[in-house]
Amino acid sequence: MSDATEAIRRQQLAEINADPNGREALEAKHGQVWDTSELQRDFDVLGFMAPYVVASRKSDGKKGSLMFQGSPRFYFGWSAD
Repeated sequence: MSDATEAIRRQQLAEINADPNGREALEAKHGQVWDTSELQRDFDVLGFMAPYVVASRKSDGKKGSLMFQGSPRFYFGWSAD
């Protein structure tokens, strides 16, 4: 199966993980940031396609996506569909 997004996702993943940021830097750039336990508290994860995760927000059931970096693992950039 062909994935038209694979090349751009690989590039984004390399860029994110080449210079991973701490929580404060990510919050300054992207707003709210979640660690893994906070993500599990606020979202139901539907799938991963690095550097993205598709999720449903528990508070209102809205589906959308977040980006994530590998280490330290933080999720950021919530965007509702």
